[in-house]
Amino acid sequence: MTVLERSADTSACDFPSHWSPALRRIFAARGVTGSEQLNYSAQKLLPPDGLKGLPQAIARLQQALQNNEHIVIVGDFDADGATSTTLAYQSLKAMGFQKVDYLVPNRFDYGYGLTPEIVEVAAERFQPQLIITVDNGISSCDGVATAMTLDIDVIVTDHHLPGDQTPEACAIVNPNQRGCEFESKQLAGVGVIFYVMSALRKALREQGWFKSRGIAEPNMAQYLDLVALGTVADVVPLDYNNRILVHQGLQRIRAGVARPGIYALLQVARKAYDRIASIDLGFIVGPRLNAAGRLDDISRGIACLLAQSLPEALPIASELDELNHERRAIERSMQAQALELLGEIDCGDHLPWGLSLYEPDWHQGVIGILAGRLKERYHRPVIAFAEASDTEIKGSARSIEGLHIRDALDRLAKHYPHLLQKFGGHAMAAGLSLKKQDFAEFSKAFDETVREMLNEDALTQRWLTDGELSSDELTLEFAHQIKDSGPWGQHFPEPSFVGTFNVINHRIVGEKHLKLALSHPSRGIIDAIAFNVDSEWLERELSEITLVYQLDVNVYQGDESAQLIVRHIVEAA
Repeated sequence: MTVLERSADTSACDFPSHWSPALRRIFAARGVTGSEQLNYSAQKLLPPDGLKGLPQAIARLQQALQNNEHIVIVGDFDADGATSTTLAYQSLKAMGFQKVDYLVPNRFDYGYGLTPEIVEVAAERFQPQLIITVDNGISSCDGVATAMTLDIDVIVTDHHLPGDQTPEACAIVNPNQRGCEFESKQLAGVGVIFYVMSALRKALREQGWFKSRGIAEPNMAQYLDLVALGTVADVVPLDYNNRILVHQGLQRIRAGVARPGIYALLQVARKAYDRIASIDLGFIVGPRLNAAGRLDDISRGIACLLAQSLPEALPIASELDELNHERRAIERSMQAQALELLGEIDCGDHLPWGLSLYEPDWHQGVIGILAGRLKERYHRPVIAFAEASDTEIKGSARSIEGLHIRDALDRLAKHYPHLLQKFGGHAMAAGLSLKKQDFAEFSKAFDETVREMLNEDALTQRWLTDGELSSDELTLEFAHQIKDSGPWGQHFPEPSFVGTFNVINHRIVGEKHLKLALSHPSRGIIDAIAFNVDSEWLERELSEITLVYQLDVNVYQGDESAQLIVRHIVEAA
């Protein structure tokens, strides 16, 4: 475990004179050289012009509108897929499309994407002339081919990395497809469909559609709450364009003009909407929405987002909250089993570099979370598998910085073409399936592949911080300044700091949380909390402690105070 300070050269930066040295370091370390790069006005969004396939998609949608065709939206079973499906459905209806339905594959019955089976379900249930995929489709070559045999056109909108082959769809809009000149490759699926629908709205306005039909032209800003939620929940990198999208969505939520379903999810989590930050979308709203897709059917989550009023949304949000509690219990049980398995593999420094774990009774919908937890604990790529059928298992992979997990699986597939049934994903997460009988061989091959692509130093966890804070910066005012300077997220991390404090007292709250009262030279006493700490810290006597922490605003009975959120205990005495 190594604690390092982010490199930050502020000498060439054009920051406001009133900014503190710490704030200057924070933004310089994230590649920001001037306050203009923190201007999150919607006018600063990239234009859609560079999106390859967009003109063809718009032309096909206009044809569908003119001919009153039946459209089916096929989404994914996570928060990005749910927000994408909701946005596509509502915006098409708002623009005057009469026959629009959506269909999201149940992960347990059909698996991910536009499979031939889900195309057949769509054809039988809706008889559509056009299918639009959201947050999936770039690898659905067989599904699109099946649609073509049924005289159904397909528009693919996706953000995942393409494989060697792409589907023969009538249009593909994906910033990561070959030849696409759109500058931001980091859009989530909901960001892609937002751009498509915005371009469609513009095209229909220019042809006089809204005026001629007496339809109120939809304001696309009303969908930015969905874009913010899906973008943060899918953990895509927050480049400048994505930060604008998330900021604009958060502003709508805080102002009380977002959709009732989001407020219902916040209400059941007891989170005040006017104080919401990007982290709350990722850790409060997103997991409750995802719980439906993990344990049941994401259609319940979509129904919550589509609800027209808070009374309509609240019962569904309560269901999702209960599912999330159930998911947590399943996850705790699976994690205990996984730690036991790892103890049997090796309890020392000789764990595989690439970890593969499988238990027949593990839940398909929770293996991704399990893989993420183990990745954080052991700092190496992890794939957790669950049983999919009598002969097949499905895996969910999570990776660390330095190993592109989809590229790793692609490399493995080329060396061992008989092992992988199918796979897909992006840099930090992927999904795959293989025959149950091949698990042992795959585990060995995955470890070998990771060893070929990483050096041993990459397995040493590094905590990157923004250095130490002075006593003048350990304040409620600076905590607010940090909070208001977001959104923070993937590849634009919330500021963290390192510091050594005297421990005045400490106690256990909840089951596994450590509450501390700390003192700092010239600062006085400041509260801190460490969530879900290992049991050793709950039992130790502490007099001095070195922490990696984030400076937060704590609100209790209407009063605010600065509080440290402990991310890692470096050492203690």
